[in-house]
Amino acid sequence: MTTAHEQTVGPGSPVLHLRMLGERPAGVDENLFRAVLELVGDVTPVVQALPPSAVVADVSGSLRYWNRDPAWLARVIRARVAAQFGLDVGIGVGPNWVIAAMASRETGGCGIRAVGSGRGDVEAFLHPRPVGELYGVGKQQAGLLTAFGVHTIGLLGSLPLGTVQRVLGGQPGRLLWERARGVDRRAIVPTGLPRSSSALRRFPTDTLDPEVLRAALLSCAVELGERLRSRDQAAKALTVSLTFSDRTQLTRTRQVPLGPSAHTEDLRELAYDLYDTLGLQRARVRGVALRGEQLVDAGQVAEQLTLDDLRDRRLRTEPIIDALNRRFGQGTVGPAAAFRRAG
Repeated sequence: MTTAHEQTVGPGSPVLHLRMLGERPAGVDENLFRAVLELVGDVTPVVQALPPSAVVADVSGSLRYWNRDPAWLARVIRARVAAQFGLDVGIGVGPNWVIAAMASRETGGCGIRAVGSGRGDVEAFLHPRPVGELYGVGKQQAGLLTAFGVHTIGLLGSLPLGTVQRVLGGQPGRLLWERARGVDRRAIVPTGLPRSSSALRRFPTDTLDPEVLRAALLSCAVELGERLRSRDQAAKALTVSLTFSDRTQLTRTRQVPLGPSAHTEDLRELAYDLYDTLGLQRARVRGVALRGEQLVDAGQVAEQLTLDDLRDRRLRTEPIIDALNRRFGQGTVGPAAAFRRAG
């Protein structure tokens, strides 16, 4: 039984709900989805994938780390996704999952819609809306409610719980009644460190230029290596995927020759070798992806002696480059060849 003083907005953590826009209805390309998921994971570790084209993230811990508000984090994520993948995303910001998900449907030209955590903010966002827009309500449920004269979310939330349950049933009625009052009790469940990790580059125009493709692979190797090292992981195998102008894909996978590695040099050399085996002639390429497979704990990996002075010098500089990029932003320091773009 509810009381007159029952709180209408449940407690929650700041949540971002990201929708990937402009892709085919079946969802985004798998490599692209993985790459966006990884990028959001660089901002907050509490990330849950919602295939085929959405992501939800709890950013409460990140606010303390970055000393910024949730909308600022959303802008950073949106800008990075656009810059790295050429993908438009809409991000809703709210005090819980349901509010953020509804906000992400109508982000407008700026791509971001933020709803404050106060009771007045949530009620102003929810109450005027048609009941059919409530997150999780089905067409049949919306039809039953409107047949009983319940046309807005605000009216649904103001009804006694028992009345709603008589119309919609016990558990479904309580769930939608709570959501109409701004309450969402679901927790965001992050996945553990993945068994694979991807880096992807999409070109503004389809390209035939092998030097542009190799530069993109180098850029992917730099990003992938830095991410694996930050997570104390190493890849036992590497996969190169090319997406062509007709959306078909070609992939090659091979074990890392010297054993599991997170070193950019090892990833780069193997990526180049895999690319060379594809034997491309005049195929127009839309994007490339590099995926580290069979990830293992780097602490369990023995370093192989190669007697290669140049490689050893590069490995010694990796911790320095990683520290600079952590401090000043990803991509601050890196190989110049990785910055070549398709024309």
